[in-house]
Amino acid sequence: MLKDIEHPLQKYIRPGTNYTTCPGCGNGILAQSTLRAIKNLELDFDNIVFVSGIGCAGWIPSPSFNTDVLHVTHGRAIAYATGVKLTNPKLKVVVFSGDGDLSAIGGNHFIHAARRNIDLTVICVNNRIYGMTSGQAAPTTPKNSKTTTTPYGNMENTFDLSDLAKSAGATFVARWTTYHARQLTKSIAKAIDKKGFSFIEAISQCPVHYGKVIGMRNDAPSMMKEFKSKSIHINKIDSLSNESSDDKIIVGELVNENEKAELTDLMQSLRTEVGTDG
Repeated sequence: MLKDIEHPLQKYIRPGTNYTTCPGCGNGILAQSTLRAIKNLELDFDNIVFVSGIGCAGWIPSPSFNTDVLHVTHGRAIAYATGVKLTNPKLKVVVFSGDGDLSAIGGNHFIHAARRNIDLTVICVNNRIYGMTSGQAAPTTPKNSKTTTTPYGNMENTFDLSDLAKSAGATFVARWTTYHARQLTKSIAKAIDKKGFSFIEAISQCPVHYGKVIGMRNDAPSMMKEFKSKSIHINKIDSLSNESSDDKIIVGELVNENEKAELTDLMQSLRTEVGTDG
């Protein structure tokens, strides 16, 4: 008689909840990579708070993760997470946000949290489109893409989110795709464990809407094969010409800075100095 086998990450999932993602979505890979990172760090799950915004990525921790989760208004996940961290600096605070939620309406919160170097881990699920609301063009949608809102082709330039985080002052930045599940796990663990603003850009497949844009609708395996073929590690980028690197996905740990003051530490020092430390 077969015995019931419990998933090794089951203890992190709220009883009675189920994921409601489209077939082939990368959210499951990202959920498992994050939970494996926490498991490997041997962190107390009760001391972690997840904050997520509106969009497909918001459903990764909410409502499934069995700890404190804030599912907040569109574009404001980092703002809420900042409040949580400043109120209780001992907590580990992890933000899940999509590329539209993070870099469009939430863009200012993103760059200023990086500038302040507040101790947050932000995981951006970049599927290069607005996936939950019918496939509109996002700030990350490649030029000339024909989407719901750009039927004649997207004319706008795109954001490089990892470069944006780096320029704004993040102390840890990594980019991987959902094909690189093990590398994602390792980088997420480093991001959570590191003091300061950490940013993980996870290039993820949306086989329903972005798959339609690139001719791979409902074909997640082909999208992931494309991630594999187009990815090049940051250490090897110098070996390519500018022309051959245009369509590549640069992956790896792009920033890992150690000596930089962190905002909650600075505020705690100020409280001590002025005698208001409770």
